[in-house]
Amino acid sequence: MSYMTTSERQSLLSTELASARTRALFVQVLHRIADAFGLTHYTLMNTPSSEDLFLKPLVVETSLTGTYLREFDRAHMLRACPFTAKLRESVAPQSWHLSDAATAQMFRCELRSLMLQHKMPAGIVLPVNAVDGKRLAFWFSGERASLSQSEINELTVIVLHAFDAYSAVKRNEDSTYNALSARELEVVRWTAQGKTSVEIGQILALSDHTVNAYMTNAIKKLDCVNRTQLVAKAIRLKLIS
Repeated sequence: MSYMTTSERQSLLSTELASARTRALFVQVLHRIADAFGLTHYTLMNTPSSEDLFLKPLVVETSLTGTYLREFDRAHMLRACPFTAKLRESVAPQSWHLSDAATAQMFRCELRSLMLQHKMPAGIVLPVNAVDGKRLAFWFSGERASLSQSEINELTVIVLHAFDAYSAVKRNEDSTYNALSARELEVVRWTAQGKTSVEIGQILALSDHTVNAYMTNAIKKLDCVNRTQLVAKAIRLKLIS
């Protein structure tokens, strides 16, 4: 997309976001946004409160590796991150580049080392306010020169579209969750723990025929083809843990 003008790139990505009806499509567009700006990683997360200690539980979607998240949390870097407090106080975009000495000094040595190890010397975080009062943040990072002010302005607009797209996806998922009955959810939870229909029937005092009926209904409601796909989708949608 480097050959496009700012307005063309912004229009294309905003259109793609408007068409992202599922979480999978939404994540694909997040990746395209990062790539369009010469960045590698994206993260959508809940803004940490003053009590939060770890990054991983706050993450909604991310391209960061499990290794990065584990090392970040193992070293308790969330509270040491220079942008953590700012995320709670302001929705102004915050960008950085570790080649800038003044900016680099804001980051703890361990965090700078981790970011460089994972080729993330440059990046930006853009907070957004949800209607329910919660605040989310979009992070983009990678290995490139510092973002210009015009790029920051463009990303700010694109992220507003991204937030609208995520909100629509979340509403669809919530309606799907509400569509599953309590019994159907119970059956899915026990299936995720490796129980057979007979075993679930014994646990819930139901016949295996009734358990299978609940299972079939849940498979249809979540638009799946079998139990394996059902469990995987229920976990992804956070219907079960």
